[in-house]
Amino acid sequence: MRAVTALSVVVLASAGIGHTVMSGLDADIARVDPFKDMKNRPRAGHGTNILLVGTDGRDRITKEERRRYRLGGAPCRCTDTIMIVHVSEDRERASVVSLPRDSYAVTPPHTDRTSGRRHRGHPVKLNAAYAEGGPQLTVRTVERMTRIKIDHYLEVDFTSFMRTVDVVGGVEICTADPLKDSHTGLDLPAGRHTLRGGRALQYVRARHVDGASDLGRMKRQQRFMAALVERATSSGILLNPLKFRDVTRAVLGSVRADRGFGTDEMLDLGRAMRDFSPASSEFTTVPIGRMGYAVKGVGSTLKWDPVGSERLFRALREDRPLSAKRPRDAALPVPVAPRRIRVQVENGTLTPGLGRRVDAALAASGFRTTRTPVNARERAVKRTVVVYDPRWDRSAASLSAALPGSRLRPVEGLGATLRVIAGADFERVRKVRAEGESAVLRGNEVRCGP
Repeated sequence: MRAVTALSVVVLASAGIGHTVMSGLDADIARVDPFKDMKNRPRAGHGTNILLVGTDGRDRITKEERRRYRLGGAPCRCTDTIMIVHVSEDRERASVVSLPRDSYAVTPPHTDRTSGRRHRGHPVKLNAAYAEGGPQLTVRTVERMTRIKIDHYLEVDFTSFMRTVDVVGGVEICTADPLKDSHTGLDLPAGRHTLRGGRALQYVRARHVDGASDLGRMKRQQRFMAALVERATSSGILLNPLKFRDVTRAVLGSVRADRGFGTDEMLDLGRAMRDFSPASSEFTTVPIGRMGYAVKGVGSTLKWDPVGSERLFRALREDRPLSAKRPRDAALPVPVAPRRIRVQVENGTLTPGLGRRVDAALAASGFRTTRTPVNARERAVKRTVVVYDPRWDRSAASLSAALPGSRLRPVEGLGATLRVIAGADFERVRKVRAEGESAVLRGNEVRCGP
């Protein structure tokens, strides 16, 4: 989860900042050698594969921050999150795949770094590979499971995450439901929020806000990562050399990387990704075939779906997008499916037939319209309005997303049927779809809505 910050190293480098600003940053990066003496590795494909590993390191976090954000206790020195970031050979796409920490895995033969004992390959949860054999065993285990050759390794911790979020000025996220987690202390009302370091860390760490546990957390992490990319590419940070340097130092100050991934390599990659944008990124989680797969001596694990996971990793090996490229007017993800939203359309103008046109367009997009539009009481409406009962706020947000430029008007006691008062600004109905109907999330689809 803290690995979301490491992606910004690649993304932020797209500013093309030169060596003058970047000088000295190499000294901030702690080095590891995760590829030492590795043999029989997968064949290299096209593009660049970066293994992002998030640990629970907290050495430089203050006592006050530990108390406030529930970061007490000794770190386990294990990996809470593992992600593969694939940067396409043409540098026009970054595909991010989350590997659940409880994934069922079988390690290659190795020497335990704590006990010094030689082990044969044996079943573990994926995050245990780091505890037993550090970065090298983690890379070897991931390569064995995915048959993807890892080109670079980046490891980040709590400190790096918090500092990076702070230096970009916070990241905006939206939640349709309140999020509360007693383990991390997260207490987030429904709505729009700009999260800074500590609260952002609570958000991406939370595992007990719903029944989805770690899988739900990974989905929130992916949305946070997409929002972080949006923040980095739209705020002017990339065009400000001093701000860029500050962000990069915040990331690299508590990062460990392989010896071959220095600032020269990051800059070369960044220059090639000069036109990178949120729409260039895509996020997904490896498909799970069996939840709660019990393994003696290991516990309950997640077993990957062999067909779905192979299809996913083959796409990375062959440098293909994880999903077909969507057209500019592709459906936006919304909290509630259109088929579950009942709508009464009213014509708020003197334009004949506008109500019928709006009703037909909404019905064609899947909304349950009454098919009997009426004239509104007010006939000089300039901007389309979605009138809704606050109890159906998620449905209202979904409907408003389908009507670009519309505004929301809550009315107590209105009931389950939403009203659309079509204004003079109406041009079209945009396609929307319920979140979760696609397994792949694109960076430009993470929006807070109207």
